[in-house]
Amino acid sequence: MFERHQGGERALLVALDFGAAEYEEGLEELGNLAASAGLDVLGVVRGKRSRPDPATYAGRGKVEEIAAQVAAAAAEVVIFNHELSPAQERNLERALQCRVVDRVSLILDIFARRAQSAEGKLQVELAQLKHLSTRLVRGWTHLERQKGGIGLRGPGETQLETDRRLLGDRVKLLTGRLQKLERQRQVQRRARERRRVPAVALVGYTNAGKSTLFNALTKAGVYAADQLFATLDTTTRRLHLVEGGDVVLSDTVGFITRLPHELVAAFHATLEATAQADLLLHVVDAASPHREHQIAEVEQVLARIGAADVPQIRVYNKIDLTTLEPGVLRDEYGKIRSVYVSARTGAGLGQLRDALAEATGAGKVIEKTGEFSLLH
Repeated sequence: MFERHQGGERALLVALDFGAAEYEEGLEELGNLAASAGLDVLGVVRGKRSRPDPATYAGRGKVEEIAAQVAAAAAEVVIFNHELSPAQERNLERALQCRVVDRVSLILDIFARRAQSAEGKLQVELAQLKHLSTRLVRGWTHLERQKGGIGLRGPGETQLETDRRLLGDRVKLLTGRLQKLERQRQVQRRARERRRVPAVALVGYTNAGKSTLFNALTKAGVYAADQLFATLDTTTRRLHLVEGGDVVLSDTVGFITRLPHELVAAFHATLEATAQADLLLHVVDAASPHREHQIAEVEQVLARIGAADVPQIRVYNKIDLTTLEPGVLRDEYGKIRSVYVSARTGAGLGQLRDALAEATGAGKVIEKTGEFSLLH
């Protein structure tokens, strides 16, 4: 019978190259994810393949190489920068004699560490259980053993069947609680709409500086750090603009390449609020060499959650780390397209406030200082 190995903090990373242009970027991101999870990275195993191996994803030769490095470094867990099937995880753990975690499980673990609010914890647990349910069906053969359990199951029910049923009951309970919270949020949203207060949501790639920008605008004191998924829980504050105009500003969870489907489903209520906002501020790390790819990934997630048609202004943050100057970029029709700011130094924040006032109609029109158009 197969028993899962216990995990640990000493990790070996595995990233296989299947010819994708973003391979190096993905490897860098895997290291950042491992750091965010508090792991001690001992080394990285690279490799090239034309396609994944059905049994072990990496192939026999590469698995032997990984096993040798695991033994040499005394690694306790191997992190794959890929999504593994339950059978592949099981086969790899047998071969490597240590815990194997794929990209999806790693992100879920980080989310579990970061969630602070009651709703955030419910959302993360629901995502973890949905991910675990696939492992119960195909990968976890040790759960098929018969176990005693008075009052828990009928005659002949295996432990696998019991676990599947109990997991289903828990998923149903969590889903019900989240639906109740979603109804409460809808009531609050309708009350805000009656007061005609525009709703603005911050979106963007993880670690683009959304929470730092949110704090700079609202003085909210939301936790912000230079790490992936520093904050998960949506925070909403009323933001006073110029000449009496107000908006409701929400800080949301950051997106990432190959955001797990389980997380998108579990955070549906939170992400739905993004789709129902009057305006999105798409925060971009202006100093990142991968910013164009990150912008594309965020746009894909916005499309998945039904927010592709919400009006949007791109906010290029961290200009203090570049040669860019604070300012406002308009298109050929005079509509605001982008604002360049530094949430850390405060450069450009006044212009961002004016841009918010203009775009939402919640205050005076933006002044013309510090502006430039696409035609120049």
